[in-house]
Amino acid sequence: MSIVATDAPAEISEQVGWTKSLEHSSSRDQLRYPDIVSNEQFDRHVSYRTCDMTAIDKDLTGFDFTRSSCCFGHLGSLQAGLQFVIDSAERTLNDGGIACHTPEFNLSSNEGTLDHGPVVFYRKRDMQALVERLQDLGHEVQPFVVAPDSHYLDSYVDLPPYQQDPHLKLLMATHVVTSAGIVIRKNGLRDRRK
Repeated sequence: MSIVATDAPAEISEQVGWTKSLEHSSSRDQLRYPDIVSNEQFDRHVSYRTCDMTAIDKDLTGFDFTRSSCCFGHLGSLQAGLQFVIDSAERTLNDGGIACHTPEFNLSSNEGTLDHGPVVFYRKRDMQALVERLQDLGHEVQPFVVAPDSHYLDSYVDLPPYQQDPHLKLLMATHVVTSAGIVIRKNGLRDRRK
């Protein structure tokens, strides 16, 4: 198994402030967690490179799995993030490969949202449209489900300035947001149609 860890090029990260907030990695060494994986195993299996998510390098291909965590909502617009998800499935994965992406998700509205700027919030309708688009391209997508609040922590919304305590929801601008997941299997529907 080999892992290619990526982060945005430094000029992008500096422009949006991720280097100052320690949300950017510029080398493989910044990704080490020796309590989780030994340095020897890490060095054997992990490489690092930069990746502009709006222009994925043509040689980033042949993967069985790809993942992003709250990244594609920081590409400037709803559409730019949706295109990244499509490109990650279409261009980086082997047939049958799995993509798992988590965007910032708007729990407050299926109508109004932040649709452009340094961060955007995807609505249920945006995610459902993405699922349909991916399926039209022949990819299998797990159902996008927004579960009803069922745990006492579901009623807690962290307010600015945010605490360091774990939280599931934040108030950002005028929207309550969380993260949501989408799981895609490349060409999964094409395989079934044969």
